[in-house]
Amino acid sequence: MPIYTKGGDKGSTSLYDGQRVSKDSLQVEVYGTFDELNANVSLADKFCQVPKNVEWLQWVEYHMFFLQGELATQHATTFQQNSRMITEEDIQFLEHVIDAYTASLPAVDSFILPGSSTAGAQLHVCRTVCRRAERLLVKFMQTHFVRPEIEKYVNRLSDFFYIIARSEDHEHQLRAIEDQVIKRYCQAVKGDQ
Repeated sequence: MPIYTKGGDKGSTSLYDGQRVSKDSLQVEVYGTFDELNANVSLADKFCQVPKNVEWLQWVEYHMFFLQGELATQHATTFQQNSRMITEEDIQFLEHVIDAYTASLPAVDSFILPGSSTAGAQLHVCRTVCRRAERLLVKFMQTHFVRPEIEKYVNRLSDFFYIIARSEDHEHQLRAIEDQVIKRYCQAVKGDQ
């Protein structure tokens, strides 16, 4: 079965519930930007050095399907009948991770460069794409109903990417220090021989 349907050859696309809209509609722009974000999250999880971060990012990737699906539907109830939706518990999960890492990482009292590690840099890309998607979502909400849980979840999501980026950068710095200590130790041992 081919992956193309030819249904969009004249500039329209089908939403989750089968309704057709123009490909340049704000609704398509919103869920399309979250799709872009999810691709970036997938790339970020491949660079991460902290196994727990990979696990959490993959959790976000799966939940992004629920978010996109709901935004790609004219009526949330249609989506709700066939799929899981973002809940208050999902928001609390993000808050739990943010709070735990904020408490365990060194305090930051100034702006930081966006990533001292490859994973950190890619997670900051996720953070900025998420912010752009959020701006589009807010614009979309001026004319369409979006459940408050979606808005809150998206707002927490960019903070989540920020703190996971900090975690990866911190781990990268610790490994760099460890590598330097081992290198100097080896040089000292070699010099004693």
